[in-house]
Amino acid sequence: MGASPRQGRPPDSRSPEELPVPVPVLSAAPAAWLPALQLLRHGSKAVTRHWKAMHFQRQKLLALTEYLRPRPAVPPRCLPRHSPEEQQEDGYARVLQRQVEQTLRDSRMVAVCQYNSMPDEDVATLRHYLRKHNIHVKFVLNEVVRPVLAQSKYRNLLPLFVCRNILLVSPETRAREMLRVLKGVPQVNLLGACIDDTILSRQGVENFARLPSLEVSQGQTVAALSLLSSQTSSLLQRGPAHLTALLDEHIRQLRGTGGATEPPPGQSTGNH
Repeated sequence: MGASPRQGRPPDSRSPEELPVPVPVLSAAPAAWLPALQLLRHGSKAVTRHWKAMHFQRQKLLALTEYLRPRPAVPPRCLPRHSPEEQQEDGYARVLQRQVEQTLRDSRMVAVCQYNSMPDEDVATLRHYLRKHNIHVKFVLNEVVRPVLAQSKYRNLLPLFVCRNILLVSPETRAREMLRVLKGVPQVNLLGACIDDTILSRQGVENFARLPSLEVSQGQTVAALSLLSSQTSSLLQRGPAHLTALLDEHIRQLRGTGGATEPPPGQSTGNH
């Protein structure tokens, strides 16, 4: 009699973790379509890559064949330093620099202010109030304005351009009106100004604003000069006038005494 297939099968040598585990499956489909049990295998994958030290002979070979850069004949520290290549200037930056040059050339008052972030509505209001006094607001970049100032008469204003700044320019000296408007805008701080080719600090601008206007100063100067001339004229005329008055009085006195001693014109002085 032959042995049955079950008796001739070798025993399963797999570990308990690798043995299939029956998992029940719940499905709404009829049992005829899906099996009642599914076999799932749980187990970790075999790791075939492990770190292994390199053989010492191979290490020697790699060390012998490693590329060594030849040493220069002259040490790099003894060679002259190369100046950095000048970057090509942008065309748009040149246009902005020309605009700044034109603005500085046409302005008698150039004020540098520190600008802090503020809403667009407040910026529009500030522009509006300053434009009433013929003062214009210019937003400029330090990279654009610093090269222009370095080659102009405003080079002493360069230390003021260290943060985000704006320029308040005007063809007239409207320092008083500018300070009155900036007093209500704490986000804009005046750092300094150049008025009629004279660089002033904030305190200097405030002192300049207290001065009278040009018309009033001219009137006061004319009045002072005319007063001096009138006093000089009166002093020069006082002597001749006094001398004339004395001579007239002397002539009057002579006429009074001479009329009493002289005889009448029809009376004779001798007897006939």
